[in-house]
Amino acid sequence: MLTLLDLSAAFDSVDRHTLLWRLRKSYGLRCVCFDWFKSYLSGRTQYVRSTSTSSEPSEVQYGVPQESVLGPILFLLYTADLLQLVRSHHLTPHAYADDLQIYSECKPADVVCLQDSMSACVDDVACWMAANRLQLNHAKSEVLWCSSTRRQHQIPSRAVRIGSTAVQPVSAVRDLGIMLDAEVTMSTHVSAVVRASFAALRRIRSVRRSIPRRALLTLIQALVVSKVDYCNSVLAGVSDTLLRRLQSVLNAAARLVFSARKSEHITPLLCELHWLRVPERIKFRLCVLAFRCLHGTAPRYLAETLHLTTSRGSCSRLRSAATSTLIVPATRRRTLGDRAFPVAAARAWNSLPSFVRDQQSLAAFRQQLKTVLFRTSFGEDAYA
Repeated sequence: MLTLLDLSAAFDSVDRHTLLWRLRKSYGLRCVCFDWFKSYLSGRTQYVRSTSTSSEPSEVQYGVPQESVLGPILFLLYTADLLQLVRSHHLTPHAYADDLQIYSECKPADVVCLQDSMSACVDDVACWMAANRLQLNHAKSEVLWCSSTRRQHQIPSRAVRIGSTAVQPVSAVRDLGIMLDAEVTMSTHVSAVVRASFAALRRIRSVRRSIPRRALLTLIQALVVSKVDYCNSVLAGVSDTLLRRLQSVLNAAARLVFSARKSEHITPLLCELHWLRVPERIKFRLCVLAFRCLHGTAPRYLAETLHLTTSRGSCSRLRSAATSTLIVPATRRRTLGDRAFPVAAARAWNSLPSFVRDQQSLAAFRQQLKTVLFRTSFGEDAYA
């Protein structure tokens, strides 16, 4: 059960005096460092302008500056205690700036208990936010039940109480730009990406004769390829049908760059652009995430799921103990369990040659990784 909570004007509602107090008391900021943050948050003004008429400037009493690097960080520091409140209900929180998600799992017979726990947790969250000058928007909060396809009939259909609002479970939600569906097939997300990508390609095609190829390629990279690559690690293990739909986007983009017909073979065009196919692009992202986990630059909740083979005591005398391979966790369901990040990332990482895994810098690793995946996809002759 996944609950996505919506906050009303979250960044504009932060109490600055409370934030500065927490920076001092909870995080130990003192002296010059504390004065920097105090100066950063104080003395800001705003006014309204209409044509040539402007209102008198007034001091901004609340909020943190938006569209800034420090804005989301300061908001997370302001609401850090909220995560502990959620954990006290034996639920799992996940926060990204002002997006708060609460989730947990249960057996089919315990769905009512989980619903009650979720409702009680959201009540406490709403009270905490009210006490800290934040407002939870119950009407825009969403609830999603996820399960395997054969257990879809066991998903409850009754509304979940979120504050004073009865929220009806939905079949798909948008979570940080990713469309999650109830069956976790990612078909809704792929459909949204394909639809948006082809719409962008149609707009680009209308101006392709007016711009040079270099500018055309830049537009396609920014408006089309970026959509296919965005968070594509969540697509590990999806069906071949969905992968072919995404590949059709790259094929159409490549043909647009070279003004090629649909009947022309796509492989030479992809090789000329040095574009990986969709399965290799997903593997590339998984391996980069695994590299960052092993080198301490990935979020902790990801890094804690990967373990080197050398960390297992029983393997200390095996040949694999001298390599940089990862432990692949055992799973019960190949359709869902094998798609989990610890499994998919470990298998993708272990399939790489040792000289790629042993790279020490991220830039060198990415370069060697793309070379290996390109040769896997198109062969040695295409790479040359």
